[in-house]
Amino acid sequence: RTMAATKASKEQKYDRQLRLWGDHGQEELENAHVCLINSTASGTEILKNLVLPGIGSFTIVDGHKVSGEDVGNNFFLSNNSIGRNRAQAATELLQELNTDVSGNFVEESPDKLLDNDPEFFHRFTLVIGVQLPESTCLRLGSVLWNANVPFLVCRTYGLVGYMRLVVKEHTVIESHPDNALEDLRLDQPFAELKSHIQSYDLEGMGKKDHGHTPWIIIVAKYLEKWFSEHNFQLPKNYKEKEAFKQLIRQGILKNEKGTPEDEENFEEAIKNVNTALNPTKIPSSVDDLFNGEQCNDITSQTPAFWVMTRAVREFVQNDGRGNLPVRGSIPDMIADSEKFINLQNVYREKAMQDASVVSKHVESLLQSVGKVCGPYSAVEPLCCVFRSAGKNAAFLRVVRCRSLAEEYSVETVNKDEITCTMDSADGEMVLYLMLRSVDRFYQQHSRYPGVYNYQVEEDISKLKLCVNSLLQEYSLNVSVKDDYIHEFCRYGAAEPHTVASFLGGSAAQEAIKLITRQFVPFNNTFIYNAMSQTTATFQL
Repeated sequence: RTMAATKASKEQKYDRQLRLWGDHGQEELENAHVCLINSTASGTEILKNLVLPGIGSFTIVDGHKVSGEDVGNNFFLSNNSIGRNRAQAATELLQELNTDVSGNFVEESPDKLLDNDPEFFHRFTLVIGVQLPESTCLRLGSVLWNANVPFLVCRTYGLVGYMRLVVKEHTVIESHPDNALEDLRLDQPFAELKSHIQSYDLEGMGKKDHGHTPWIIIVAKYLEKWFSEHNFQLPKNYKEKEAFKQLIRQGILKNEKGTPEDEENFEEAIKNVNTALNPTKIPSSVDDLFNGEQCNDITSQTPAFWVMTRAVREFVQNDGRGNLPVRGSIPDMIADSEKFINLQNVYREKAMQDASVVSKHVESLLQSVGKVCGPYSAVEPLCCVFRSAGKNAAFLRVVRCRSLAEEYSVETVNKDEITCTMDSADGEMVLYLMLRSVDRFYQQHSRYPGVYNYQVEEDISKLKLCVNSLLQEYSLNVSVKDDYIHEFCRYGAAEPHTVASFLGGSAAQEAIKLITRQFVPFNNTFIYNAMSQTTATFQL
């Protein structure tokens, strides 16, 4: 088959996701190698949701043999897998889902690998650890933290789903915010926009043109009038905005009888006054990045994201008004095609000019640290990095998580977050404390409460001791209801498939965000309560 045919069939196969994260996002996905530790129900559900969209390759690390219990809750194991290595059995069935993906397995426990070859884990784009005991989690967490490999800890425990993201620094250029404000610059129009606005003469044009003038032009025209009468101040409060809308309303053409014509574009202008009057400014989140030390000290080791952020900062410093590059997109609106396209081109061309200025800053920064600006892989393979520099300058984001060691240490535990979210005795935080307590139980008894012990009563009192010692150790002045202690003993550490599949979808979604460096992953703990169908995120 020709390359073109392969590309076309891929585009067809992955059509819906390409609309979400584009060719470059798909490429990052296809170059990724993910390690899954433990192919339990939750583990295989996560991998299923990564194999289907076409992750490059995966490796399952699992020293367990398949048991009857595994077959009962895991779609990727069958009766004839019983007794075989679980990693191998799951790899075979998962690979059937997508021929583009290569699967590997290692028949070892993670602890053995950590003893003999901890560097084994350095080679992955992302490591996902499922149903791991606390001690393994902490050991693996510190190896990955030092190697700068993102770690996603996932767990299904009865009717509770848990995820923890551990990543030192994760940078996002394309954060795709849901409700981004338009970047119209009507309060500070750039020269090309100004002259485009001036080319319109609302008073002197005919009825057809008047009714098809884009609302952005209408607002801009009346803003000029408003400025001349209000000392160049934007309409700020409700009263002023209403007065401004009234000013626009007076511009609607009237027929011979003096009744206003039905001009939808003017109605649209009035409706969009709030959007149009957003003052042009740098979001505080971006300003914080500009002031960060990574932005100041550019070296030959600096990741592409920070080189680009610094280039955008230099753009802002050299821009007469101290603004970010123009984004270059405008919303759809009532107008004839010619007027709309002309206006769109004014914004688009300005955005391209700004992006090329940013890329010149990038080039000189790279030269100053002795890097050649050839294919961008000289710094990091970031496709269309210049093009997205301007377009996404307002949406640059950085996620920094705390390490597991910091979360678990008595000195650095985030006591405030725990106490202030425990004000509701039935919030998700109590589930977090319970998960930490069953881990403590496991350390003492080498099993989880309710497992192999049909005298659940005995375990209830043992688990209660674990809960109390946890609260005492961290000097947490909170109380956990007995109901939760009973419930967690009843779970017997089971991994119900319904909860595992919900967690599998959520975890795969976060994994894709990390791999494609698009959309903003959560920071840093996520808990799903399947009893009440609620979720919560905490920074622990």
